[in-house]
Amino acid sequence: MSMVAVEHVLVVPTAEFHRLGHFQGFSSDIARYLPQLLEPANVSYRPRPEMEKDPSFKQLIPYVIFRHQRADGTVTVFCYTRGKGQGESRLHAKRSIGIGGHISSDDSNCQNPYEEGMRRELLEEVHIDTQYDGHLVGLINDDESEVGKVHLGLVHIFDVAEPNVQPREDDICETGFVPVKELLADPARFETWSQICLKALFT
Repeated sequence: MSMVAVEHVLVVPTAEFHRLGHFQGFSSDIARYLPQLLEPANVSYRPRPEMEKDPSFKQLIPYVIFRHQRADGTVTVFCYTRGKGQGESRLHAKRSIGIGGHISSDDSNCQNPYEEGMRRELLEEVHIDTQYDGHLVGLINDDESEVGKVHLGLVHIFDVAEPNVQPREDDICETGFVPVKELLADPARFETWSQICLKALFT
């Protein structure tokens, strides 16, 4: 009988995050956190099932938001509903504006494991058939939810030339670019990280 391999994911000690300066919600102070959080001495790869229940570590998650500005100036954002096959069961049926996932030990052989992990997650989840300009804009921390207590989000905005982003997974449902104004009108439908990003980046 073969053993199923347990995924090992990139984590940092929550104490290190607190040492740098704890915050709740969104922070744009990338220079304060990122160099230290990604310092080799501070990161490790640990079994994901254990980390999902251990708030003494934060799993680092790239969270990519696709943004498109229409010819009339309307700003739209790619959003979707999480299906039951998505990895985090506590987020099923929630709307989201972020694509991303865990950095795996499989990414660790690359020169930049974080960038490689983000690229892999995007390739697995969506097909980007347009030019884009991506940049890191901040971090998300949400200690008020069970999911948030064990994750730390790194928020990237990808400005796409055309709204041509399509799901590769069946569990990324009800997709499309929606005007920000419409998203802000009903924030309660969204997962907490998306609510935080909508408020911090689009209001």
